Amino acid sequence: MTDVPQRPWDDGEAARRERERGRAEGGEPDSTYHGEPFDDGDGSTRREIARRTGAPARRGYDGATDDGGLEQAGGAVEPDVYDDEFADGDGWYDDEEVALGTRRLARRDRVRRAPRADAAARPGARRGRRRHSRIGVVLALLMLAIAATAIWFGIQLFQPFRGSSQGTVTVTVPPHSSATQIGDILARDGVVPSGFFFNLRAMLAGDRGKLLSGTYHLQRGMGYGAALKALTTPPPAAKVSNLTIVEGRTRSQIDALLRAQNVGSGYLAATRHSPLLNPTRYGAPAGTPSLEGFLFPDTYQLRDPISISALVADQLKTFRREFAKVDTRSAESRQFTPYQLLIIASMVQAEVPKAADAPLVASVIYNRLADQMPLQIDATTRYATGNYTRPLTVSELNSPSPYNTRTHPGLPPTPIDNPGLAAIQAAAHPANTNYLYFVVKPCGNGRSVFTASYSEFLADVQQYYSARQQQGGRSPVHC
Repeated sequence: MTDVPQRPWDDGEAARRERERGRAEGGEPDSTYHGEPFDDGDGSTRREIARRTGAPARRGYDGATDDGGLEQAGGAVEPDVYDDEFADGDGWYDDEEVALGTRRLARRDRVRRAPRADAAARPGARRGRRRHSRIGVVLALLMLAIAATAIWFGIQLFQPFRGSSQGTVTVTVPPHSSATQIGDILARDGVVPSGFFFNLRAMLAGDRGKLLSGTYHLQRGMGYGAALKALTTPPPAAKVSNLTIVEGRTRSQIDALLRAQNVGSGYLAATRHSPLLNPTRYGAPAGTPSLEGFLFPDTYQLRDPISISALVADQLKTFRREFAKVDTRSAESRQFTPYQLLIIASMVQAEVPKAADAPLVASVIYNRLADQMPLQIDATTRYATGNYTRPLTVSELNSPSPYNTRTHPGLPPTPIDNPGLAAIQAAAHPANTNYLYFVVKPCGNGRSVFTASYSEFLADVQQYYSARQQQGGRSPVHC
């Protein structure tokens, strides 16, 4: 009977049983086993077994030599293709083919052939992954914050969603203002939302050196670009008018002038008080009724239509500037305040047609005050009565008004007009004389005659009235 060749897996099963029987008996496994290299506990390989038993080493089913390894599947090795070199024609191996069994790898081979799949999952690697993950999150958040800031900054700077304007406002840009100062002014008046971004837009546009001073009528809530265009475009020449306030005019006289020229009313009300000037800072008593004396006479150029408040503001600003030029130490050494100096200047201004006589008139006032004599200046009585054109009557000369220096000693309560700079300087620096009297010099073209003698004064007065009579009752100033 022909022996049926064993199939490779039958040989493997027989070999496995043989080895188990050998281990149970304490002996060696069947020495005729020929298979792929395996570790039988003592590190023997197929080549070694073949050398002990005399059996030839065989090539494995997968075409690898006996030093190579076979593919494993669940501990049993199953060939993919039978090697033609060992097949006997019907697809089965001859009886010299080595049975296959379960392979046991040496420790060295196990480490080499089966590296740990979870090496990357060691604790250090896990911590590294977590750390890298946290850094990635932080970087992502940082990039988002930078992007959001850049978007916000661009919106603020270029205002793509700017709303409509909210009315108009008049803005005055002083001369020599910097772009930063102009931006602050515009932001304060509500023209632009931010002076900083206005300055930045001006820098980006190259307009910082092109901004112009002047008065502008701008929209509230304008865009930065529109504001830059307005302030870099020269404003059209405004129509202006020159208004001259003559030296020595009172508030009432200036009010009448403005009404006569159709400038408007309200000058008396506008000159009672102003935040631009506080009389008490010049030594005026608290409760001083008006700004008389502080309304500096000059020629003012005002935008049409002329504004009363603009005129008053210009007068007060000019007074502060001009009065700051005056050295008041001489008057202060005589125990006079700047306000009292201003009162004296107003009387000098009213009594002196010629500026050359102003220091002499001032010396008469100081000398009479030093001698505690009544000043007896007619101009103060005219201020009290409002009579500036007719000769003073006896009743007017005896007026009980505190401004009547014939009946009240010392200075009047306030200035009696608004003096010019020459009269103020004369009051601050009077001539050094002993004069106590003066009267208009007949045909002197505005000059006066001064004397320290009362008798000489009476003679000068007689000459004045004689000349007046010769002029038919007219003033003999000009003959």
